[in-house]
Amino acid sequence: MPTLTEFTRVFARIGVLSFGGPAAQIALMHRELVEQRPWLTDAEYLRALSFCMMLPGPEAMQLATYSGWRLRGTLGGLIAGLLFVLPGALVVLLLAMLYGAYGDVPLMAALLRGVQAAVLAIVLHALWKVSKRALKGRLHWGLAITAFVALFVFNLPFPVVVLGAGLIGYATARPGPATAQPPILWGQSLRPAALWAVIWLGPLAALWLLNAGFLFDIGLMFSKLAVFTFGGAYAVLAWLSQAIVQDKGWLNLPQMIDALGLAETTPGPLILVTEFVAYLAGFGLGGIPLGLAAAGVRAIAFDLRVG
Repeated sequence: MPTLTEFTRVFARIGVLSFGGPAAQIALMHRELVEQRPWLTDAEYLRALSFCMMLPGPEAMQLATYSGWRLRGTLGGLIAGLLFVLPGALVVLLLAMLYGAYGDVPLMAALLRGVQAAVLAIVLHALWKVSKRALKGRLHWGLAITAFVALFVFNLPFPVVVLGAGLIGYATARPGPATAQPPILWGQSLRPAALWAVIWLGPLAALWLLNAGFLFDIGLMFSKLAVFTFGGAYAVLAWLSQAIVQDKGWLNLPQMIDALGLAETTPGPLILVTEFVAYLAGFGLGGIPLGLAAAGVRAIAFDLRVG
């Protein structure tokens, strides 16, 4: 059991150095928590990673939160999750404010055109790497192609496509060997789940009661996004773009690409692109105050859920 001071120092370093997306972040945590100090065994770390990859949201952030919980209980989970996100969130918010103020300046616009070109290459490279790791048969390739056609040709809602793919995967899965399962302690699970559900949905209900309009729309959209972010940031970019650009019209497509490019250059999970998007949406409608309010609502609606 590490001391709280050493624990906080290690996870603060992980948060500051977590550049490069989930693969690099997972490798960094493995080096810090398994290789350099005997806090977790390799088997424990891999089991935790497998568990987090089945959940919606950024798996690296959830792995940090889970590792903190294993080492220091609930307080450790909160500290690890916050330190993993906070440095990148502050940097992304600063970049969003600078972008909102100076994005139309010719020099800034020229720099961002270069960023857009680089981001397209990064996304294509990431998708290629993910496809080689995840698509291992004709069924997987067929699902991937069908999902692409459903999203980009027929413009079907992203949750419908994800749920359909999940049902097909469940129907075609081959059962493994039966193993003894520990008893499920429903009381111990339901009490904290109910508490965090109130913490997560309470502010959204308050915005609805106050007839907050735009802020309620932001909270509702990112609450739904948090539930369906299976596969990490790249997997949910299609739905995010569809909701923000096509359905709501809060941003245009070049702004979405700029948001992703700037999020790629910061520490923390790539899904912090949602903070950039929320701030710009609010800034476009009501300046800096509404932009900051929108970013705060997004943090409650999205980060609390996926963490």
